Amino acid sequence: MAGGLSYTALESTELSTAEIYGQTLVDLGREHKEIVGLSADLAGSTKIGVFGKEFPDRFFNVGIAEQNMFGMAAGMAKAGLVPFVSTFSTFASLRSADQIHTDICYQNVNAKIIATHSGTSFGQAGSTHHAICDMAVIRSMPNITLICPADGIETAEAVKAAYENFGPYYIRINRGFDRTLYGKDYPREYKFEVGKAIEVNPGTDITVIACGSCVFQAYQAAKFLEEADGLKVRVLDMHTIKPIDKEAVLKAVMDTRRIITVEDHTVLGGLGGAVAEVMAEAGKGCAFTRLGLQDKFAPIGLHEDIMSMLGIDCNGIIAAVREAMGWICLALRASTSSSSTFTPSTTAIWSMNAPVPPAQLPFILIKGSLPLLKKMILESSPPISIRVFTFMSSLCTKFDTAISS
Repeated sequence: MAGGLSYTALESTELSTAEIYGQTLVDLGREHKEIVGLSADLAGSTKIGVFGKEFPDRFFNVGIAEQNMFGMAAGMAKAGLVPFVSTFSTFASLRSADQIHTDICYQNVNAKIIATHSGTSFGQAGSTHHAICDMAVIRSMPNITLICPADGIETAEAVKAAYENFGPYYIRINRGFDRTLYGKDYPREYKFEVGKAIEVNPGTDITVIACGSCVFQAYQAAKFLEEADGLKVRVLDMHTIKPIDKEAVLKAVMDTRRIITVEDHTVLGGLGGAVAEVMAEAGKGCAFTRLGLQDKFAPIGLHEDIMSMLGIDCNGIIAAVREAMGWICLALRASTSSSSTFTPSTTAIWSMNAPVPPAQLPFILIKGSLPLLKKMILESSPPISIRVFTFMSSLCTKFDTAISS
């Protein structure tokens, strides 16, 4: 393993996200004796078991009693220990909601919840084991910080940050192997900071805000759309759902005028809901799409198949971006060479080398403004409709005819 608490791309590929969490906790435990671990008979599945093997006197298996486990964690935190508590996301957020709310959040104790098998990552286990509303539940509780890392490398950083910052933390990670995003091939500098989104890919046409395993999918979609359609898609890794990075959201709204959120979670109350709240409270509107579970339960199957069916994989994001941009916008962009510009030529409009009849001056001004009109069509928010575009094209033809006659 790489030195200390850092992980290489190779290690994050060989280890599942949960295994990286377990190893990171062991590393922290060696340095900080106040860290203890708790499990509800899922030490092997959540990978907190590696901490238990390393420090058996600081590890507690409470059996299948998640509610008791969180109550115990609150008591340990009140006594000065730093408990890391692990179970499946759905068991933590639903079965133990009362204990997290009252024992941990209400008392604002220094307990860290690392919830695994989040979203639909435990796909074949069925709806009882799909954590499709945990972010909505946890986000509504005061005092708690909610993080959804993009890959194993970011998971290690999030776990370390949870220890370094006082207060309740809820970190949701997947069951299996997340595709590595922040590896050696990542072209930008990577820095994790709680509450600060990471611009994974720059862009000015549209912004995709994602969390968890959807960030890698969004990044791949952005690269494809740049190559295939010439679109500049900004991708934000919104790893911290609470407190959300309001500045990054509002900057994306003003810069790109189109926002798509992507999450392995219901669109009600999760990342999409959090982003919508930021925009609404700031009074900023734009074209807005939320990808995720649309107020329904997920199908049963392999995680990658479920993501495809829900439209939160690379292909689904590509389709959503194209729909948000509108095919007219794409046609305009495709028909415009990289060297051309939409800036109207003032020389062409105002040239007085030849007398201009006063009656034709309005038409000349309108014709000179047509390139600017095209720019407005391309950058409109929401994208201009086909009917309106057809009407404008008809007017342009009439203006040309009138000026020529």
